[in-house]
Amino acid sequence: MARRPTPPGTPEQTGLGHVADLVRSAIPPLHPAGLPFVAAPLAVAALGYRHKWVRRTGLFAAAACATFFRHPNRVPPNRPGVVVAPADGEVALVDTAVPPAELGLGDQPLPRVSIFLTVLDVHVQRTPVSGIVSSVVYKKGEFLSADLPEASDANERNSMVIETETGKRLVVVQIAGLLARRIICEAKVGDKISIGETYGLIRFGSRVDTYFPIGTTLLVVPGQRTIGAETVLAELDS
Repeated sequence: MARRPTPPGTPEQTGLGHVADLVRSAIPPLHPAGLPFVAAPLAVAALGYRHKWVRRTGLFAAAACATFFRHPNRVPPNRPGVVVAPADGEVALVDTAVPPAELGLGDQPLPRVSIFLTVLDVHVQRTPVSGIVSSVVYKKGEFLSADLPEASDANERNSMVIETETGKRLVVVQIAGLLARRIICEAKVGDKISIGETYGLIRFGSRVDTYFPIGTTLLVVPGQRTIGAETVLAELDS
């Protein structure tokens, strides 16, 4: 006798749905920019399915690209005045420095936190505060290793200035690294952005600098690991 379909809402179907939800929550989604990099090796694996080494190489490459372009959900803190990490990675520098000259913000050194991303880190960038994008400037440059201090000035970069509702101005800079050859910034001048919102991506290995207003209390130290949109880098002076 054929088995009757399980009616909706039965314990069996509810259990399967719960398992599916757990799998979805455990496997982060893919950033759209990574789709071509995953699809290409999958196509190679499919076309070369008769050859084990071709199939395995294609599947491995697809898995590696999917890992690199992962886009996990993050929940930023709701405490007023905090600045969250714009990227996953390791704090490379906590110092003061002049913001990128192309922004025209003057030559006064500002508090700065630099986060270095390896190829194993999540590579999407998140907005460190809520506010209005007042400037976005892209500058060509070199491709030095992103963990070097001089990379902030010499390397190819994309700088974004954010003005908060309280009149504070922050600068976040995407910096290409030794292997990076593509900086993506989806934010545009005039956009209203929320803290923790994804606004860009760097391929493959990079650095993100954040410049703060004078008087900001920095809360991280070199060597500390950060989680984009969740780790609090600083508190703005109220």
